[in-house]
Amino acid sequence: MKGLVMKDTLRIAMAQMCSSTSHAENIATVAGFAEEARSAGAEVLALPEVAGLMNRDAKTAREVITLPEDDPFIEGCQKIAADHRLWIHNGSTPVLAGDGRFLNQSALIDPTGRLLGRYSKIHLFDADIPGGKPIRESSRFAPGDAAVLAETPWGPWGLSICYDLRFPQLYRDYAQAGATLLFVPSAFTVPTGRAHWEVLLRARAIETGAYVVAAAQGGKHEDGRETWGHSMIVNPWGEVLADMGHNGPSLKIVDLPIGKVAEARRNIPSLANGRPYNMARVR
Repeated sequence: MKGLVMKDTLRIAMAQMCSSTSHAENIATVAGFAEEARSAGAEVLALPEVAGLMNRDAKTAREVITLPEDDPFIEGCQKIAADHRLWIHNGSTPVLAGDGRFLNQSALIDPTGRLLGRYSKIHLFDADIPGGKPIRESSRFAPGDAAVLAETPWGPWGLSICYDLRFPQLYRDYAQAGATLLFVPSAFTVPTGRAHWEVLLRARAIETGAYVVAAAQGGKHEDGRETWGHSMIVNPWGEVLADMGHNGPSLKIVDLPIGKVAEARRNIPSLANGRPYNMARVR
């Protein structure tokens, strides 16, 4: 039945990466993680944002970024998933959009290597961080326009990417559609990661009564950027089950009892208790 939780426990492997400017190098890193994950009995491997390619130089990036159907990283993850009989959420990788910009695109792949669904990042990071240069993700990336809910043996999973985390309605919509798990692959800056990362992840888990799996980039990258790391898994009660710190590439295996989702939603039924309201503006 659609949306029915068929399995009680999910063993998930979460990868923290420090992705390079080479598809091939990043695919090799994922292959190593997949082998380690499967050896530990994991059923799913979760990767961070821009796992496939991290390159802020527009000219050299454009030379290797392809249309979604030709992307070597997605194809590589499909082969790895089939070889290891493993679900893979590829975090994201840049692909060509129709307007000359890129899409920041996730793919969820089943253990046969089948591409179950794609999600393109909806909310783009245009921000002015104190002490840093203005960031305008929209100058290089086009926004997606569709939320994606994937049916799995552990219930529906909601897909999102990084800056989406600051838009709680997306996650509430996923939860009201039955999502048991929410992916938030990210490449947070160090200042915003230090200030907001954990509290936002815990808030989204508490508000939705769902697991939040947030694989992240961490460390100093080949293209000169530094990312916050601290890949996290948060349970439906808002408790942090894993925090991988500000380290380089590593893997964490966590068992998730899926029944905790229904339990949290029974205890705090905020998804059911929401009410419509009008806003009165007074002077």
